[in-house]
Amino acid sequence: MRNFTVISRAVVVVAVFSTNFIPALRADTNEDIQALRAQIQQLDQQLRILERKQEIKDEESAAAAKAAPKIAITDKSFTFASGDGADSVRIGGLVQLDSRLFFNDGGGVLNNTFVLRRARPIVDGTFDKIYSFQFVSEFGGTSTPSILDANFGVGLSDALQFKFGKFKTPVGLEWLQSDSWTFFDERSLVTDLMGNRDLGIQASGKFDGGVVTYAAGIFNGVPDSTNSSNADFDNDKDVIGRLYLQPFKNDQASVLQGLAFGVGSSLGREKGALAVTSGYKTDGQQTFFKYRSTVVGDGQVWRVSPQAEYRNGPFGAIAEYVVSTVNVRPAAGKPKARLENKAWELSAGYVLTGENSSYTGVVPNHSFNWQNGTWGAWEVAVRYADLKIDPKAFPTFADPTINADEARSTGLGLNWYLSKTVKTTFDVYDTRFSNLVPVSATQILRQDEKAFITRFQISF
Repeated sequence: MRNFTVISRAVVVVAVFSTNFIPALRADTNEDIQALRAQIQQLDQQLRILERKQEIKDEESAAAAKAAPKIAITDKSFTFASGDGADSVRIGGLVQLDSRLFFNDGGGVLNNTFVLRRARPIVDGTFDKIYSFQFVSEFGGTSTPSILDANFGVGLSDALQFKFGKFKTPVGLEWLQSDSWTFFDERSLVTDLMGNRDLGIQASGKFDGGVVTYAAGIFNGVPDSTNSSNADFDNDKDVIGRLYLQPFKNDQASVLQGLAFGVGSSLGREKGALAVTSGYKTDGQQTFFKYRSTVVGDGQVWRVSPQAEYRNGPFGAIAEYVVSTVNVRPAAGKPKARLENKAWELSAGYVLTGENSSYTGVVPNHSFNWQNGTWGAWEVAVRYADLKIDPKAFPTFADPTINADEARSTGLGLNWYLSKTVKTTFDVYDTRFSNLVPVSATQILRQDEKAFITRFQISF
């Protein structure tokens, strides 16, 4: 624009000089010189008007380009955003198809099957860079379609953010990890003792770039391994919180940079039949323990879960312990007892192709491409987990002939990350049960569970 102005003015001056000024010199009269000056000033004014019009047009074009909506389609999501980035909507999804094979199950008691484990449309976004929302529905699994997450948030700063609605309760380390990126296709026995998604209000945040992370809130309260409905089943509420520390996160040279640890807990009171878990499940999603149908909750409930994680290059590990305490009655009006069920797990993975292990998943350096001869990322994983039922649960609160009092699970896994979006897993599980008395011949617990589960997943 500046070059255009300079050149234009030069052209005007030359033209004026060549057509008017030279003859005026010859005439050598004051009148001609004054007329020439007036003509030059008039042309200069006209040129300035043209320059300003061009500047306005350029400014309008820049403003229109800045305000124009932006559409981004990547291998992770479809995003629609305003020109300034203040408002955006992201559309994603998760689909998991599992193949379950059970071995030595005593004549086909367990069902070898394909399962649409998860089928979730995911929509989230932000408004004015402060407000956010999330909506996740579920069309997979064995239950009817449901709403998993429906919440909105207000982010005042990194240190203080609020969330309202239905979402994961902040207790377990493995539970809070995305369903797409756990070491194994099913979470460990530890998550059986966690409350799942619940309705409530939560404050959370992080300090010093994530060295300290916290979350605390008030929720309706749900029993172990249960999602909330759209309303509470009693008048009492649970207080839930979690503190997580990564003290060496900002120390790039330390071997402890990837070390993190913390504790999550919940405390409340729950009453009624809906305050009791519907059952604890194995890696193969078989129920190995549930209370008698007459049992009701009545009293204080609490959980505590110390947890730790370590990541160093291609290596990653998670350790977690949980105690879940309930007060229950064998039937309404009967004497109640306090039961403490406990579980722990240790899992680890190593990325054979050298990519970094991460809580948010492995990103291949080179996605799978048959023609180019690239094979994505490969990871091996191992896990041991144990869950013990309080001995006081038998026989008053649970039938020992159809329930195990302990489950011990060993898992070996191979994960193939074909791209950022596509993943395949191959997992072998061996779950051994401890039974107080011989179980019924018609029950799955009459032998240990040996399962081979393969998953085909797309997550974006």
